[in-house]
Amino acid sequence: MDTKVIRNVVVFIVVVVLSGWIGILVDSVLPEQPEGDSLGLGIWLVLPMLTAIAITIFSKGNWNDFGFKPNFKGNIKWYLIAVLIFPVVTAIVLIIGATTKWIDLSAFDLRPFILLFSSTLSFTFIKNIFDGAPFYGYLTSQLVKLNLNDWKIYLIVGSLWGIWHAPYCLVFLPETDIQAVLPVSRAIFFIVLIITIICWTVMYVELFRVTKSIWPCVVLHTVEDSLVNPLVISGYISIVAGKEILISPIIGIITSILYLFVGLGIRTYRRQANQMLLVNGE
Repeated sequence: MDTKVIRNVVVFIVVVVLSGWIGILVDSVLPEQPEGDSLGLGIWLVLPMLTAIAITIFSKGNWNDFGFKPNFKGNIKWYLIAVLIFPVVTAIVLIIGATTKWIDLSAFDLRPFILLFSSTLSFTFIKNIFDGAPFYGYLTSQLVKLNLNDWKIYLIVGSLWGIWHAPYCLVFLPETDIQAVLPVSRAIFFIVLIITIICWTVMYVELFRVTKSIWPCVVLHTVEDSLVNPLVISGYISIVAGKEILISPIIGIITSILYLFVGLGIRTYRRQANQMLLVNGE
């Protein structure tokens, strides 16, 4: 294995794990920080990407590892798929929930929901360049260089992406948001979130690998943040108490299984496409 790549990965992992706690420390010495918009929260958000950039500069790495090029040629279909994945799966989940009477859709109002969805797209798009992209982009590219198998890549990327959320779940995230999604303690919410992120990571990693660009993944994540989170947190739907862990569009087991299947489907496509290139000698 390439010792330089291993060193870079270790440095990245260490800084990522510490980033949120550094942010919490900063907030602790700066009084009257606004909830949900503090300097510490900003540090937590941007430090993984800044770390990846710094590592690339000082180690004279390859900037193509980030996947900053949009690679539109031959990948327009993947951009379209990225736009549709969350709406389609969410619709399936809502249909299952309504059929089983686990989800109440009576409070759903399409027009204000569309306005809310549209109004958050720009902000979430910018945010998601930092939230996720260093993991399914930079980190994935480094793990591929180490010739790790797909399952190890999913586990490492998903686990680190989840662990990075620890300070967010345990400190930064408002308690009201946690209770709206899953009425449990912060610690249990964090554990469930890690498992959820690992399941969803397959989809992000494979979309990055099949397009060699972070931008379809950023689009995918942006649609998720603007569509799914407000649906639950803003009260457009209500879930029967005790069924959240099963059917929640954000954190439900059924939902995570569906996204896992989507990711594995993209993986199958990528592997078949790579096999065809080998057969054709390309």
